[in-house]
Amino acid sequence: MTNANLISAICLALAMPGSAFAQQHDHSGHMPEEHEPPARPTAAEAADPMDPMPGMTHPGHMDHETKAAQTTEGSGTARLPGMDIPAPGLHLMSGNWMLMVHGSVSAQYTKATGPRGDDKFYTTSMGMVMAERQTSFGRIQFKSMFSLEPAMKPEGYPNLFATGETAGGQPLVDRQHPHDLFMELAARVDFDIADNTSLFLYGGPVGEPALGPSAFMHRGSAAQNPEPPITHHWFDSTHITYGVVTAGIAAPKWQIEASAFRGAEPDERRWNIEAPKLDSWSVRATLTPSPSWAIQASYGEIKQPEALHPGEDEHRFTASAHYANGKGLSAMLAFSNKKRVPGDSLTAWLAEANWDIDRHNTLFGRVENVANDELFPDHDHPLHDQAFRVSKFQIGYARRIPLGPVRLSLGGSIAAYAKPAALDAYYGRNPLGYTLFAKFTLGR
Repeated sequence: MTNANLISAICLALAMPGSAFAQQHDHSGHMPEEHEPPARPTAAEAADPMDPMPGMTHPGHMDHETKAAQTTEGSGTARLPGMDIPAPGLHLMSGNWMLMVHGSVSAQYTKATGPRGDDKFYTTSMGMVMAERQTSFGRIQFKSMFSLEPAMKPEGYPNLFATGETAGGQPLVDRQHPHDLFMELAARVDFDIADNTSLFLYGGPVGEPALGPSAFMHRGSAAQNPEPPITHHWFDSTHITYGVVTAGIAAPKWQIEASAFRGAEPDERRWNIEAPKLDSWSVRATLTPSPSWAIQASYGEIKQPEALHPGEDEHRFTASAHYANGKGLSAMLAFSNKKRVPGDSLTAWLAEANWDIDRHNTLFGRVENVANDELFPDHDHPLHDQAFRVSKFQIGYARRIPLGPVRLSLGGSIAAYAKPAALDAYYGRNPLGYTLFAKFTLGR
C-alpha cells in the first residue's frame, strides 16, 4: 500500500460512522441527551467512551470547574461559550492521557435554480483525533483533523453566490471548494502562571491563526447546518493555514492572543501539506463574561491570500458575539471587513442559530449579507471587479436519531436570495436553493 493510500484509509476509518472523529467539523456538534454545560469528567466518568465532549477543551490547568463553566474551545485557539452545544464523540483514558475521537460523514444533495444554478449529490466528511494531559506546569494537547473531501472533483459543490479559491486554474464562483486532507496538525501547551491564568503556545504545520470567530464547522450555531456560509472567505477562510504559531494569555473571562502564519490560502493540490511560512500576522481578544457568551474582535494583515488577486494583500477585521443557553439554543452574530491592499473594502454580516427543540428535533437558520466583487472573474466581462451586495436567507430542519454508537441526522434546508436587479440576467429574478442530507456522527 502506498503512503497516499495508507493515509486515505486511515482518514476514511476516522470519518466513517462507527469508527473509533469532526467539526465539530463538516458542520458537526450535536446536543447531548441533556443540555448541560460540558464539564471535565472524573476518572470513573471518563470510562464511558461515548460521553459528550468533556471539559478537556477548556484552557489551562487550574480550577477546571470554573473554566469548564465559563468557556469551551472552538477551532484552533478560538473560544466558544461554556454552554455551547458540545460535539459528541469517543473519549478514552490511557494513563495520564485523555484521547478524544470525533467524526462525521454526510451524504448531501444540493440544487440551486437560475441560469447559474447547478445540482449535485456529494459527501462531506471530517475526522478529528486529539490527546491531552495535565502536567505539573499546565497542559499539553495534540490536535489533528482530516477530511476525505479531496476525493471529490476539484470544483466542489454548488453554493450560489459563494466565491473563493480555484479549480483547474479557474476561479470557483457559485461553488464551495473541497477542504484539504490535512485540516489541522498542531499542538498546544499551557503554562500556569497564576490562579486561573495561563500562558499558552499553539502551532504546527497545519493550523488556524487567531483571526475571526471559531470556524463554521465548530460552532454550535451551525451544528446541523449542511451548507457553508457564502461569507466563509470573510470570516474563517484561514481555518486551514499551512504554518501557524500563536501565543496568548488566557483567563476564565478573557483571552488575548497573537499569531504569525502563512497568508496564502490552500492551493488545488488538496492531498498534500504545503510549505509552511510565517508572512502574515493577527491579533484577537475574546471576552467570555458568562458561560452563555463569547465575544471576540480580531484584526489581521494577510500576505497575498487569494490566487485570483496576485500582489494584493488583505487587512481583515472581524467582530462576533456568540450566545448559548445550555438548553439547546446556540446563536451568533458577526461582522467582517476585508480591505484589499491595494483595493477596496468589502464588508459582510452573518447571523445564524441552531435550536435543539428536544432530543430529536432541531431547527436551524442563517442570514448573510455580503459585498462581493468576484462574481464575474472574466476580465473581459462588463461587470468584472464590480461589487454587488447580496443577501442569503436560509432555514432548515433536522431529525436526530440515535443508532447505537452513532447518531443519524436527516434533514434539509431551503434558501432564498436578495440581489441587485443588474444580476437578474445571470442568476434569474428569484433564484432558490435547497439541500437534503443524511449525516452520521460518532457519538450519541
